[in-house]
Amino acid sequence: MNQITEETFEKTLQSFIRSEQIDLRDISFIDPYGMLGLLEIGELCMLEDVKKTVLLPLSNEVCAYLERMDFFTHARRYFSLDQSTCQTTNQKSRSPESDVLLEITPIERSNDIHAIVGTVRDRAQAILATHLHYDDRAINSFIVALSEVCQNIIEHSENKGFVGIQKYRFQSMNKNVVKIAVMDIGIGFRKSLSGRFKLRSDLDAIDKALLHGASRYEDEGRGHGLAAVRRFVEQWQGKISIRSGTARLSIIPAWARGKAKESNLIAFPGSQINILLPEV
Repeated sequence: MNQITEETFEKTLQSFIRSEQIDLRDISFIDPYGMLGLLEIGELCMLEDVKKTVLLPLSNEVCAYLERMDFFTHARRYFSLDQSTCQTTNQKSRSPESDVLLEITPIERSNDIHAIVGTVRDRAQAILATHLHYDDRAINSFIVALSEVCQNIIEHSENKGFVGIQKYRFQSMNKNVVKIAVMDIGIGFRKSLSGRFKLRSDLDAIDKALLHGASRYEDEGRGHGLAAVRRFVEQWQGKISIRSGTARLSIIPAWARGKAKESNLIAFPGSQINILLPEV
């Protein structure tokens, strides 16, 4: 395995969650989903009073990207970092042409969401308008969708989480794509909704939240956040996937890969959300 992304997440869990150390030396590519996944593995281990050693990538390019995304700042909380193969400067440099909409950022309280939305709003105009050709209405909808996904952690997970956003060039389709990753290791969709609904499985719980707007709260108007995000993603022919517990449910456009429904995955707490928005 030389990449850590949503596509390789199950292999990542299988390889790293029970191993004594996390060996990233051969990694040639990692995206925001992969970075957040590693941090959540580390947080889970810390809850079990285990602090693993991470062998950092041999690739200077990957190390520089990890540093640019502020991965090391957060990783040092959970891991012992073996930097013998990866030299970092502990200095983030941001170019005006940077493709990063948001470095890895913790979500612990509502005030964090306001700061996240403000940062992304400042950067979104250049990246989303220039590279994805979104108009102001679409950019505003993007900001609302991002806020809803982050708010979901505050209201439902009973834990903190992380978010990271990056623009990529997909050569296979000759288009730019923005990737949004949001994760937590909280109680997960099934436990969150089980107080109000009879649920057969983790997949059933994700289905109710994403496709039917179900919420753990009875208040009228609550629980439509994820459903609204789904509608926005579908409107712009994007992809959204939610993994929770042992299942993943995805809305997949024609240009993207993946399975719509997956069950019997490796059990992992909380929720892992991935959103891809393409150039129009």
